Amino acid sequence: MTPASKFLTKAFQVIAVLLLAAIFVGLGMWQLQRAADLKNSLKVATTIDTNSVPLESVATPRVSLTPTALNRTIFVTGQYIQNFKAPNQVDGDGNQADWEVALLQVNTDSAILVVRGLWSERLINPDIQQSIKIDIEGLLVASQYGDRAENSAGVISRLDSAVVTSLTDLDLYDGYVLASSESTRTGSLDRTRVTPEKLTSRIPGFYWQHLSYVVIWWLMAAVVLFLPFYRRRVTP
Repeated sequence: MTPASKFLTKAFQVIAVLLLAAIFVGLGMWQLQRAADLKNSLKVATTIDTNSVPLESVATPRVSLTPTALNRTIFVTGQYIQNFKAPNQVDGDGNQADWEVALLQVNTDSAILVVRGLWSERLINPDIQQSIKIDIEGLLVASQYGDRAENSAGVISRLDSAVVTSLTDLDLYDGYVLASSESTRTGSLDRTRVTPEKLTSRIPGFYWQHLSYVVIWWLMAAVVLFLPFYRRRVTP
């Protein structure tokens, strides 16, 4: 083997080692960022902001909710235009029941789903008409992804505006409102309110699990860098 070919071989080996080590370091950096994202998402996802703000200030019809909009306490005024039964829902205390959900028309061209309370109490306020303006305060929650029942007349399979798009021409907000209070100009509407489920992060894994992977990736990078020197020492 000529000196030139030896040099090219060694250069190729050095480049290969450095490239492989850089990949492992990059994977470690990505895993470290993943751990930071998980920690931040846990803080956002499990924190309920009790400062009440207008719905329109944190959400827009036909646009997915941003992380900063989730779990915000909002207030909105509108009128109920449709009523639904949402079967097999589970509240924050682990109680399973059917819920009453209404589609609230916010203005002339938009609407949002509102969880009013238990389906068994739907007749408590029989005087509520579609023309009555209702002031609502509650928690803005992300749409559900798993069906709890089958769609049928007057029944929705999950709390998600996507399942009612065919029933209205209005622009729908993403997510739904878990009402904590309802009131009209004649007074408040008293009924059992639904407590929210325990909030969790959508980023999979655990914080320390991600950090352990960081150590593994960087350890592999160190091994790759050390291996050529080790081979040189043991080669006679």
